[in-house]
Amino acid sequence: MFQYFFETKDTIEKGVGFEHFDLTHMFWLVLAVVLTVVGCIVYKKLDEKGRRTFRRVLAALIVADELYKIIGLLAIGKYTAGYLPLHLCSINIFIIAIHAIKPYRVLENFLYTVCIPSSLAALLMPNWTQLPLLNFMHIHSSTVHILLLLYPLILTLCGDMRPRLRYLPGSLGLLLGLAIPIYGVNEWLGKNFMFLSNPGGVAPLVFFEKLWGNHLYGFPVLIAAIVAVMYTPWLIMDFVQKKRKKCVE
Repeated sequence: MFQYFFETKDTIEKGVGFEHFDLTHMFWLVLAVVLTVVGCIVYKKLDEKGRRTFRRVLAALIVADELYKIIGLLAIGKYTAGYLPLHLCSINIFIIAIHAIKPYRVLENFLYTVCIPSSLAALLMPNWTQLPLLNFMHIHSSTVHILLLLYPLILTLCGDMRPRLRYLPGSLGLLLGLAIPIYGVNEWLGKNFMFLSNPGGVAPLVFFEKLWGNHLYGFPVLIAAIVAVMYTPWLIMDFVQKKRKKCVE
């Protein structure tokens, strides 16, 4: 049962993993929904001190999950440069840790605009399907992305995180500021952190590469689409509230 527990995507044999939206995949998706609902119920009942503790505990669990991966890979001698925390979701771990200590507005917007869609996309379209449920990297990849989604989603749903368009340029500037040096790291190490070197099997990026010959041209389009989806509901709510105020006056 545990014969594949310490295997990785690079070492495991074919045919022992799972498929998108099969029972294994649905288990993690349902768990993410349940934890979000429970987390929101608990968070709403807490006072400000309790909410601060909740955020820091959740951030600590995310960091601990990443350390579990690193220590596990080092212990079995399978840690390579490809596991450096330079993928977008890994970077979000550090952003969340900083935000839990000092909640800067730009970081809030970054977590809302970048962390929620990226972690949700990873959960809906996982790239660790080669690994079975009883595998330490499968468990890590699933749980860390759930936790990465929970932090900004719970804070947003409970009103402690309110995205603002005026902070969007700073958030996108932070994303670009991270992407530039990581692109250099990819060239140096021959890796594909943040999918900057190749599409990595990600459907929209594969489409852009076929369409334009280079998937990087699609990033502005993809970012614009994500921003539109993430911010349109807030803009509509603001518009409705302003209309209501005018009617009352």
